[in-house]
Amino acid sequence: MKQKYIFIGVALLISLFIYLFYRTEKTVATNIFIQIISYDSFLALKASIVNALPLNNIVVYSLPEGLWVFCITLTSKSYFINIRNWHFDCVFIPLIFCFTLEIFQFFHITNGRFDFMDIWFCIVFWILGILILRDKVEKENILAWSNSKPFVCLASYGIVYLAHVLK
Repeated sequence: MKQKYIFIGVALLISLFIYLFYRTEKTVATNIFIQIISYDSFLALKASIVNALPLNNIVVYSLPEGLWVFCITLTSKSYFINIRNWHFDCVFIPLIFCFTLEIFQFFHITNGRFDFMDIWFCIVFWILGILILRDKVEKENILAWSNSKPFVCLASYGIVYLAHVLK
């Protein structure tokens, strides 16, 4: 169980690093970071990092979403949703979320650009999330809050807001 949270933490930190220093300054995460260290300090740090570690566009624009799908797959695979006679395994929610986000981008309902590479990364990292750390824990109904673990799962979905681009 501890390994799962280490994987999640490392993946989220890599994504945050890319969002802070390689993506637009208008993301929620970057705005928070700028408020903490100042705009001038941020620009100097960003220039130093980008010069020292150049990344290609696939890493900058597709890897963070793939890593995030990996994280939410790890947190979701222990749960199901059971409403009346309907049973749904939460391990499929990351894929649904990814495809929905890309469709919204395709139709310009949300910010961002539709990209097949993002979908490919999501599928690959979703599969990795399923295959890594195959714990034999019995799945729980995420709506039956017996402890705080479902909160961690739901919060991992909320983290995507930090990548939201402000207008």
